[in-house]
Amino acid sequence: MALLTRTTKDLILRINEFFDNIELGLIVFREGIKSYLEKDMEAFRNHIQKVETLENNADRLQREIENEMITHSILPQHREEVFNLIEGLDEIIDSVKRSLNEIDLERPEIPASLNKDFISLTETSAVCAEELIPAARAYFRAPFTVREKLLKVYYFESETDKISMNTKRRIFQELKDIDLAHKAHLRYIVHHIEGISDEAQKAADLLSAMAIKIVM
Repeated sequence: MALLTRTTKDLILRINEFFDNIELGLIVFREGIKSYLEKDMEAFRNHIQKVETLENNADRLQREIENEMITHSILPQHREEVFNLIEGLDEIIDSVKRSLNEIDLERPEIPASLNKDFISLTETSAVCAEELIPAARAYFRAPFTVREKLLKVYYFESETDKISMNTKRRIFQELKDIDLAHKAHLRYIVHHIEGISDEAQKAADLLSAMAIKIVM
């Protein structure tokens, strides 16, 4: 049975819009990393601006969702868990924003030989978080389908870990023409990109527990 009904139409719209902003932020993140690797700094900065707008929208919607639920006493028995889920999803787009801003601030010199590794890492980490959104939407519509949808989140989180480890191994063991400080800087950027999938996994763990309570 769906948790939200027609009587909570405004809340449903806000929640869906919130999810939309997270999804769009992940798309822009992928394009932003590609622009940086292609040394198209104008496009890269445009992507940062888009993410900042989406992140601000997500923060506003988070406050509106929480206020709506409290004011109209919607789902009181699940309210704290829903708040935690929304906060966990918001942390994903926060991580996207931080990652792009860190790259913009530090301007890491990424060797062309690592471009494919960074693109693969970015794609997999972003897909991991993207796969969380259908599961989160399902919680409010068909909670019994949540756990099966989360399987992809855990799969891509594991793949992100593998790609991250392989990339760091290449950085430290194969790149002989850069110094240790440069290698450490590259590892730091890898950690930031990988962190998006880590935030998705945290939210997936919470969502899984929430779904179990609903269907029991």
